[in-house]
This record gives sequence, structure tokens and C-alpha cells, in this order.
Amino acid sequence: MIKAMRTAASGMVAQQLNVDNISNNLANVNTTGFKRSKVEFQDVLYQNYRRAGSVTSVGSKAPTNLAVGYGARAVATVRDYSPGDLNATGNPLDLAISGNGFFQIRMPDGSTGYTRDGAFKISADGQFVTSDGFFLTPDITIPQDASSIAIGLDGEVTVLVPGNQDPQSLGQIELARFINPAGLSAVGHNLFITTAASGQAITGTPTLDGMGRIDQGTLEVSNVEVVDEMVNMIIAQRAYEINSKAIQTSEDMTQIANNLKR
Repeated sequence: MIKAMRTAASGMVAQQLNVDNISNNLANVNTTGFKRSKVEFQDVLYQNYRRAGSVTSVGSKAPTNLAVGYGARAVATVRDYSPGDLNATGNPLDLAISGNGFFQIRMPDGSTGYTRDGAFKISADGQFVTSDGFFLTPDITIPQDASSIAIGLDGEVTVLVPGNQDPQSLGQIELARFINPAGLSAVGHNLFITTAASGQAITGTPTLDGMGRIDQGTLEVSNVEVVDEMVNMIIAQRAYEINSKAIQTSEDMTQIANNLKR
């Protein structure tokens, strides 16, 4: 009976983690560029009372195993990088990536972070920054007297300045992609950092070499589907309840056994 309680408890712990993950998805339903994640589970060790193929007491070979598992455990949270819808804002500093790729952000410690959140601002020095003040790389500086900013699908940034009718090119926004984006580590602030599992960033020009294009004046919304998350939450809740019921049943059976009298 103790084994049943421990097994059911592992199921409750796993489903609690599942609900925690679903709650995080729902909390970020309006977060720009957010990518939902799901929890993956595995069964754990089994206690084998009789192995398939072993010789039975009557000399024949057992055709199947007699084994009982010890429950379940969460082994991974896998992020879904499918694209979110594009929302037109009309703000020339709002950029969305349509397709594969991440914006490159210089972190305060000098390292590079990666994001799908293109809600950029202009710093006091005229550089593109995130809402937290982190700089977009490569650095692009907008002149103070620029009257308009245009960013092409290939990431080329041009501006119009007084006294010059021809657009002035300021540089190119580069994107980064990864062989295994699921291996990136989320660090908050809509940012990811590389790990040994993700591999090193492959940088390039938007629209070329497998990179997506840049759409100016739009933002990529979260790819969280509220209906799907609510269904997943109900399933997790029911699984949690049935595991708690298994513990109660095991306790009742233990009490019955303890109350046996000769």
C-alpha cells in the first residue's frame, strides 16, 4: 500500500508542475513574442516480479512481464516556436520577424541575448533599445534630425534627414537562428541565452540563408492558445484528483488490513 501512495504522489507532483507551466503560458498570453511551452513526462523505474521468458514453476516460459511501475516524472519543458499572429501597430520602431530568427540583444554583462520581442525604443543616443534599455546589435544610431525611419524586409535601416531628398542608409539589422532553438534558456525580460544544447548562433541577413523577414510597424503576439491551455488545465486537474483518490484508496485498504482480527 505504501508503494501505491508513493506512486500516486509522484503523479500529483508531476501534474502540479504541469499546472504551473500552463499557468505561466496563460499569464503571458499578451506578452509580445512569447512562445508557449509544454511539459513532457516519463514513467520511472519498474519492480519486476517476473520477467517475460523466465521459467515458471511448471517448467514453461512466461509470455509476459509481471511488473509494477513507480509512477511518473516530468523530464522536460519544450518550447513551441511556431509563429504568433502579427499585430499592426503603425509604430515605425515596432518590428516583427515573419519566419525563423531572433533579434540580437547586448546584455548588461556584455553577452548576447536573443528575443522575438521587437517592441524597440530609441535611447538618448539614438540607438535601438528594448523596453529594459538593452541595446540591439549590431548598433544602429538614428540621427537626431531624422524625420522618418524605414526598415526594409531585409533589415536595412534608412532615414530621411532635412536637406536631403534621398534616404540615408544607416546599417543592417541582423538576425540569429539556432540548430536547436528548444535548447535555448529563457532568462526573463523576453530574452533567451545560448546553452550547450542550443548550439552557437548562426547570424545572417533577414530573408537570406533561412532567416525570416522583418515587418516594420507590426508586433508578433504570443502564440498561446487560451482554449487549448484551458483544456490542458482541466486534464491536469482531473489527473491530479484521480491520483489523490488513489492515495485515499490505498490508505483505506491499509486501514482495513490493520483492522483484521484473528
